[in-house]
Amino acid sequence: MTLYLTEAEVNQILTMELTLETVEQAFRLLSDGGATNSPRSRIRLPAGGLFNFMCAAAPGAGVMGLKAYGVVPGNPVKFYVQLFSTDTGELLALLEAGDLGQVRTGAASGVATKYMAREDAASVGIIGSGYQARTQLEAVCKVRPITRARVFSRNSERRERFATRMGERLNIDISAVDNGEECVADADVVITMTSANRPVLNGEWLKPGTHINAAGANHWMRRELDGNAVRLSDVIVTDDIEQAKMECGDLIYPAELGSIRWEQVRSLADVVGGTASGRNTDDDITLFESQGLAVQDITTGIRIYQMALERGIGAAMP
Repeated sequence: MTLYLTEAEVNQILTMELTLETVEQAFRLLSDGGATNSPRSRIRLPAGGLFNFMCAAAPGAGVMGLKAYGVVPGNPVKFYVQLFSTDTGELLALLEAGDLGQVRTGAASGVATKYMAREDAASVGIIGSGYQARTQLEAVCKVRPITRARVFSRNSERRERFATRMGERLNIDISAVDNGEECVADADVVITMTSANRPVLNGEWLKPGTHINAAGANHWMRRELDGNAVRLSDVIVTDDIEQAKMECGDLIYPAELGSIRWEQVRSLADVVGGTASGRNTDDDITLFESQGLAVQDITTGIRIYQMALERGIGAAMP
């Protein structure tokens, strides 16, 4: 039986706590050989459209599958995850996965923060106030004792609304500020979640010991960090090095200019698996570059599928 789960049905099960667990599991499987991830592919369509797909196999979790989504100007983007059994090859489930993608992207930054930020990190500066920024902040608050945050984005109304809503939701003090420098001043954890093609975070704003989650620049033409911020980072980690070489503008340009070498970039799987360090001293500036991996989608998706079966959620497909 193949199970179809709508967005609303997925959201009956999906939580940040569950997703932090499944995303960390994904990186642990990648580390010990229990999973393989294939970088995202993009097929161009007429009039600026794109068909995007990414796939992975995680025999260690009994699942293989893919996420696919089309981008057609003027139309909403719909995300779908297909899950297959690695034991039988059968299609187990088809999930509507817009919110799943949002939460697992936040969870990846949460896992990186768990392994890379200072243990006593208590403050966050977040640049960007869109829907993806919400789960970024939520995930960080789940893994560190965050008490206060600042938010900046170009739209003053949106950043004020973000501060009010997320402050109430997370029960921390959040203030909206007028510029990026003020936003990240003295922050223990800095988050960038924008669609910027020019840097929004300057290295000169960072204090020793800061951890950075850069989660918006998943295209070679996008950059959220200036070259100085990357150069000053003592530890640079990404979710997948091969995908970063194709998509991560924050690292591609400094590597081309010789400011960094790809050999110094480590994968989060190595950090989670213990073969690389996420932080060497309390004064290190650490950087996590998030591109988004299919293995995160399928390990989270298979857990949702299993819980949906237990709860009787979803519809059987003919």
